[in-house]
Amino acid sequence: MSETKRTIGPEERRARLAVRHRLAGAARAGTAEEVTDSLVALHATDAATVFLAVGARLAAGREPVAEVERALYEERTLARMHGMRHTLFVVPARLAAVVHVSTTDAASTRERTTLVKHLAAGSDYDADWLAETERQVLAELARRGEATGTELGAAVPRLRAQFVYGVGTNQEGPQSVASRVLRVLGMEGRIARGRPQGGWTSSRFRWAPAPPYAELVPAEAQAELVRHWLTAYGPATEADLKWWTGWKVTDVRRALTALGAQRVALEEGTGFVLADDLEPVSPPAEPWAALLPALDPTAMGWQSRDWYLDPAHRAALFDRSGNIGPTVWWNGRIVGGWAQRADGEFVWRLLTDGDTGAELGRDAARAIEAEVARLAAWVGDVRITPRFRTPLERELTT
Repeated sequence: MSETKRTIGPEERRARLAVRHRLAGAARAGTAEEVTDSLVALHATDAATVFLAVGARLAAGREPVAEVERALYEERTLARMHGMRHTLFVVPARLAAVVHVSTTDAASTRERTTLVKHLAAGSDYDADWLAETERQVLAELARRGEATGTELGAAVPRLRAQFVYGVGTNQEGPQSVASRVLRVLGMEGRIARGRPQGGWTSSRFRWAPAPPYAELVPAEAQAELVRHWLTAYGPATEADLKWWTGWKVTDVRRALTALGAQRVALEEGTGFVLADDLEPVSPPAEPWAALLPALDPTAMGWQSRDWYLDPAHRAALFDRSGNIGPTVWWNGRIVGGWAQRADGEFVWRLLTDGDTGAELGRDAARAIEAEVARLAAWVGDVRITPRFRTPLERELTT
């Protein structure tokens, strides 16, 4: 890493975000793969986020649900997997091994160790019993091709076993083996989530055998992931990258050094960009608005968010665990929130000056209303309730 090359202010960071995150009108994408490539990973803890995040960034004439389902379930150019911060993501299939080796592998090892410990403390089951249970699950999936957790439980009696979780604590109670075993196998990349049992907002997935990941050197995989991330999210600080990946700061610094990342000055301190990414970036020619879903990767992309979010609005837009709700954007800033009511109506509110939007002007209000209409048109009769409810989203649906 080199000495600081230049200063990149909030306006230029917002210009980069508009184009690289496919939010400005002229930058919108033609496919779900292009959107995911541009963002590195889509948050998938809430299944609806994947579709809403892609839909917000697709060019006119593209149908978000069909696009995402084609990429995820038919062509399998996108993959759903555990990744950064022990969180479920959808990533480009070509990056799945990079994410697994750089990040998920260590987390899956901890997950398996924890499960064996809990089984030993709360049952008569040990590591050998767990290994045989997993062998039977994998054999059943190989025979069926895919199956739900319920179907696997019916076919593999061991999955119906229970153990006592949290022995000796105030959390003590019975827990099913099934969910923990399937989670470990999924994190290790031995099984993968397929189509949901219900519609596109459902989080109840079928399971299928997964091909093995390519063997990579962990440090090289970390550097490769950071290269993709800085392309999409740079400039960013060490703290931003440490938060997004969930790595130790030593891993972050090693990856930045391996890439020859360049230092730049940001309002919050020293940031980093790739060596070939120092040229100034101009704002898009046309102003833009966007309605981004809860947990959208842009809104959750950095730990330090003051350059695109007024700190005064955090309490309204985040839950107590730090999960962001649905947001309204205008020219690179979060200016409000939106929600869908039980009758299907989409509503929104600006946080800049109450409800009228006068402070941002008529152009902003018209652009936001156009995005509301675009969202409503493709969502149709589906009802969207974020998995993590935030104060403003709850208020708008009341």
